[in-house]
Amino acid sequence: MPSKRLLSGLVCAACALPQGSGLPAKESFTYNIEWRLFTAGKAKVDLTSATQPRQESQIHLRLESTGIVSKLFKVEDDYTAVLNSTLCTESTQMNAQEGNRRRETKVTYDGENKKAAYLERDLTKNNAIVLSQETEIPRCVHDAVGGLFFLRTLNLEPGQSTQVPVSDGKKSVMAKVEAQAREDVKTPSGTYKTIRYEVYLFNGVLYKRSAYLNLWLSDDRRRLPVQIRVRMTFTVGTINLVLEKHE
Repeated sequence: MPSKRLLSGLVCAACALPQGSGLPAKESFTYNIEWRLFTAGKAKVDLTSATQPRQESQIHLRLESTGIVSKLFKVEDDYTAVLNSTLCTESTQMNAQEGNRRRETKVTYDGENKKAAYLERDLTKNNAIVLSQETEIPRCVHDAVGGLFFLRTLNLEPGQSTQVPVSDGKKSVMAKVEAQAREDVKTPSGTYKTIRYEVYLFNGVLYKRSAYLNLWLSDDRRRLPVQIRVRMTFTVGTINLVLEKHE
């Protein structure tokens, strides 16, 4: 089952979101997580969008392992991101329980001073500090999960690409997002016409791990994140998130 580091690499973002982007005030996405021919877990993402200037948006991700994977390595992760009205990240918090490992990670993004403060604690060792550091960031930067909703506003056509600022609090990079092709994707919620994107976060960009990340957005005004796939080495395999329900 993928760890929080893999999941945080599943999506990315770019510059500030224009006002009037058309994202709904509230949305919920439920995904099946497939790994090595198993249904490995469920992921649910809830978004409350800012509808007025200076309001904050909030994204909550709940990740749970299921079935045989949960018996081998139980995962229960809760991730919350607070974003300003242009989807620049202001703070994130991850509470992760993965096997016997329990960690709390908080990141505060200070765009005015162009600094991110990262603090990770081990909850199994009396909240002992695992890592505390500051990182330089641009004035507007995006965490990986929150960036999913910005990516829906880019409207890149196949053959087009852009560079986007992404940070996990420990490192800040400009990551390439490339629109590659139109494809039909079949999911439990229906078959969608989509555009496939590749997001360059792995292979030493933001994450050292060797992997390839693709995202399929519906080719309509909703720009729904229909499928997310991370292809890693043979020993790890491919992790696939497939949209089960959108509300």
